[in-house]
Amino acid sequence: MLNAAEDNERRGKRGEYRGCHRSPAAKNLSRKAEDYLEAILNVSLEKGYAKTRDIAKELGVCPPSVVEMFIKLSKLGLIEYRKYEGVILKPEGREIATVIKYRHDTLMAFLKLIAVPEDLANDDACLMEHELHAKTIEQIHLFVNFLNEKGTANHILQDFDEFCIVKRSEAEKEQN
Repeated sequence: MLNAAEDNERRGKRGEYRGCHRSPAAKNLSRKAEDYLEAILNVSLEKGYAKTRDIAKELGVCPPSVVEMFIKLSKLGLIEYRKYEGVILKPEGREIATVIKYRHDTLMAFLKLIAVPEDLANDDACLMEHELHAKTIEQIHLFVNFLNEKGTANHILQDFDEFCIVKRSEAEKEQN
């Protein structure tokens, strides 16, 4: 897993990848393409391989859409796609997927820490992982680690929970 400094080096102001070793086409990948690379990495880590149907299931899309994206990513040199055999990440594709996964995992940890329901946290992390500046991701990562390492997370989160209950109750009273 990348650390925040490595992510920061690879991402620019709005999250684009930096580095002279990147192909021009790979520097400005769409969110959709990044999601496919992340899905390939996740499925590969879980199963040891990734096939079209696995990625379709992971992303909730139809297999022809997956094949279409595989062809695009293959042309960019990010994956190796073999019809009927599946797909593997090439080094540049793995690097991008690893950054996206790091960002997603960091955001998930934060959102779960503040008691966002897991399914909503996952959806929100998927949106934010593409938009937040690398320095923001780094600060979130450090904050989550700080709370966990200091052992203060439970106390602070309990106080936050109580605060939320009071504020929601007050808002409910105002509406009535």
